[in-house]
Amino acid sequence: MKNYFIQSKPFVVPTTDGKHIEEHHGLATTNNKDLSIAFMIAPPGWSEPFQKPDFDEYTFIIKGRKQFIVDGDVLVLESGQSIKIGRGAQVQYSNPFDEACEYLSICTPAFSIHNVNRDLE
Repeated sequence: MKNYFIQSKPFVVPTTDGKHIEEHHGLATTNNKDLSIAFMIAPPGWSEPFQKPDFDEYTFIIKGRKQFIVDGDVLVLESGQSIKIGRGAQVQYSNPFDEACEYLSICTPAFSIHNVNRDLE
């Protein structure tokens, strides 16, 4: 038995807001409840509702910029920077800038629509 798994067919999450999401590891691809890893592209002008996730989320910016509002603090991360947002924080993710933002997101435990706790739009 091999002690590794190469993911070459990530699950592309259907979206209606123009955001591109490829889950490489997590509930939708490998049934991993402990961790999810996704590559994402947030188009210019994109935003999500506020949420209070039941998971820690680590974000690494590959290209562009991304705005975070975390418990009222407005933060902007750029290429090469990363952030950890702890579970239970009130957070809004957005890209109010003129270029797309490419980034990696790692959630522990794994992201689920049931544990993201988004505000009603």
